[in-house]
Amino acid sequence: MHISIYILSLSIFAMTTSEFMVAGMLPSISSTLNVSVPMAGFLVSIFAASIVVGGPILTVFLFKFRQKSALIFLMILFSISQIIGAIADSYSTMVVSRVLGGIAESAFFGVAISIAVGMVASDNQGRAASLVLAGIMIASVVGLPMATQIDHSFGWRYSFWIVAILTLICTIVVMFSVPQSPKPQNMSVKKELSTLKNKHLWAAYCTSGLIIGATFSAFTFFAPIFTEVAKIEASSLPILFAAYGVATVMGNLIVGRFADRYAMNIMVIGLTALAVVMVLMALNITNVMFAMSCAIVIGFVGLPMNPAMVTRVMRVSNNGSLVNSLHMSIINLGIVLGSWFSGVLVQANYGWTSPLWFGALLAVLGLLSLLPYLQKNKLVLEMES
Repeated sequence: MHISIYILSLSIFAMTTSEFMVAGMLPSISSTLNVSVPMAGFLVSIFAASIVVGGPILTVFLFKFRQKSALIFLMILFSISQIIGAIADSYSTMVVSRVLGGIAESAFFGVAISIAVGMVASDNQGRAASLVLAGIMIASVVGLPMATQIDHSFGWRYSFWIVAILTLICTIVVMFSVPQSPKPQNMSVKKELSTLKNKHLWAAYCTSGLIIGATFSAFTFFAPIFTEVAKIEASSLPILFAAYGVATVMGNLIVGRFADRYAMNIMVIGLTALAVVMVLMALNITNVMFAMSCAIVIGFVGLPMNPAMVTRVMRVSNNGSLVNSLHMSIINLGIVLGSWFSGVLVQANYGWTSPLWFGALLAVLGLLSLLPYLQKNKLVLEMES
């Protein structure tokens, strides 16, 4: 594998770490910027909302440019967003940082994967794509707990500086290592738009949004839930997030192995587990070991449903750029709804466990969205057998 592929993976690691790390720094950021913890939690929603709205628009715009040039532009834009975050002295400035970062990250994903698969032979393209996306999983295992530890040891601003510097280093390497891209080809937007008339595709999108919304409803507020209600020391949060990340990686490996054949079954089991575990966690939040075990289970069954979600979308539609880009937008819309409305519930004095109850509700809705398709899926499996 070309060294550039690993650099792209490292870049995605840095970007995903930035996306998630605010969840582990909510008390520190809220204190520094003089806002409530739920208001600080909205920064997670704002980043995701930027991906939803700005990402697809910027992706279409960048089709006019060579892929390498677009890649470098996006990496520099993301670095600038992190520098703004590092020096932010007000909530509005931090919002600007999150908006720019979300837009840049969303467009970067598609361009990076396209460049990676274009640098290898056809029989290695799947491996190249998986290596690039491995940065997401590594961010949950290494980046998030590392950023949380840096916050407690040196302050949250250092995490933003480190991400900015790491992204700039990757940008320099990309400038000299990635081959020059061919001139861009015309994109048939009309043809891609016609695929969006498929009602089954929108049903799949809906389920994906509810799955991720349920997961992030709880995950976004893990830090205050455990420090304010479960009464654990803030210094223990990096350990919790590391365990959550390891569970996510393990779950992803397992789901990835069976997603092609059992996509619907995986989502049914995963959503049922999410709903049950979140309810149990809310009811037993003062039992620290039990609550932490529930958080780890959420990591094991939540995000790892992603391969099953992608498989379902590809089966009901195609693997076109617009379909995948919109799927990513819907997923991040789920993050927005989950984290935003959970913050609203906390601000309305429904308590720190309200994000868990709301997450359970979204999981149940996701399960209901699958019911019309379960019998059809059963018939398909019988025919394949």
